[in-house]
Amino acid sequence: MKKIAVVGTGYVGLVTGTCFAETGNQVICVDIDENKVNKMRNGEVPIYEPHLDVVFERNIKAKRISFTTNLKKAIDFAEIIFLALPTPPGEDGSADLSYVLNVAGQLGEMMTEYKVIVDKSTVPVGTAEKVEAKIKEKARVEFAVVSNPEFLREGFAVDDFLNPDRVVIGTSDERAVRIMSELYKPFIRDGHPLIVMDEKSAELTKYAANSFLATKITFMNEIANFCELVGADVDKVREGIGSDSRIGHKFLYPGIGFGGSCFPKDVNALLKSGQDAGYQFDIIQSVLDVNEKQKVVLVDKVMNYCGDLTGMKFALWGLAFKPDTDDIREASALYMIQALTAAGAEVITFDPEAMSNVKEVVSDGVTFVDNQYDALNGCDALLIATEWQAFRNPDFDKMKELLKEPVIFDGRNIYELNQMKSLGFYYNSIGRKTVLK
Repeated sequence: MKKIAVVGTGYVGLVTGTCFAETGNQVICVDIDENKVNKMRNGEVPIYEPHLDVVFERNIKAKRISFTTNLKKAIDFAEIIFLALPTPPGEDGSADLSYVLNVAGQLGEMMTEYKVIVDKSTVPVGTAEKVEAKIKEKARVEFAVVSNPEFLREGFAVDDFLNPDRVVIGTSDERAVRIMSELYKPFIRDGHPLIVMDEKSAELTKYAANSFLATKITFMNEIANFCELVGADVDKVREGIGSDSRIGHKFLYPGIGFGGSCFPKDVNALLKSGQDAGYQFDIIQSVLDVNEKQKVVLVDKVMNYCGDLTGMKFALWGLAFKPDTDDIREASALYMIQALTAAGAEVITFDPEAMSNVKEVVSDGVTFVDNQYDALNGCDALLIATEWQAFRNPDFDKMKELLKEPVIFDGRNIYELNQMKSLGFYYNSIGRKTVLK
């Protein structure tokens, strides 16, 4: 059993703290938001993530996890201190380390014995050195700084944490290696590796992994766009190349671009880190350029089909950047709403989890409804931006009754072409032939 402090209770911090408590550790989570802390003390999970609420409640009842606004209390308690703080992108794409370094400075003043300080936030290469230097300014005891990047998928975060593909530990401190190895022992019993490396390599591993996956998605989107021009079927191409063991099937699904809290931020940060070091990532720049266009490719299709959109109404199913999350950061749906309303159209939208978040950032020209069918009434077409399970097998007869015309623009390819043809829909998807009604 380890005594752990997690500073920051955002997506990464809360999942980290809860899952460490689940394996028998004593965890104290720190946040400056007193209202948020009080809600968590009462068992309220501040984010939507499948299965997190069950694990969260179980560990509160077992008194293995607690919450405080008192950083000093948490530091005195813990042997291992995880920094799970925001690193928002600046205008130039660089990661803002002010939150991390501010807490690091406080740690130097507060520590009275050896501590392991763990960078859990996604940070640029060289951050561990900066954190160490900041702590050393006022530290009177020995400590170690470790880079331990997270590899959590939103919608699968609890399972990803409890059953990781690998655990990466970046440190040159042997005592810290031993402590971190003991901490992660329950998570690697099934043979998944714990990989120890230097701090800079660990920091770069996270950026490289996300940038590679973003590149894979973007490559497939470009193939899909080309398929439409030459009459090929991207589903067949995806099956053909995914069967190659060197490529695999994952992240080969075409769509309307990647979004979320990780890929856009991390790809931009890697590009900026390269520029700072005098290196230009040409592939990474292309990924960002293509993804920006792909986010509104569905709107381009709508304009080609409808012409002038002034006064038209469109239903939009899905607002989150992916299913099983309420995260709307860099979601393609937001770009689509902006483009449609700028063209004079009205948008009627539904999402099972993300509507309250969108209401905070979008209002003009958008109506939010209580279920997916209410969004369709009197609309000129349906646009699908998120592949929620509830959208996969709808009442198509009811949809045809509610829409002015049976027209669907599908950014996630969730329906079969033959099915749409037999039902009498005009169906325009990504990288496949258009079905004419």
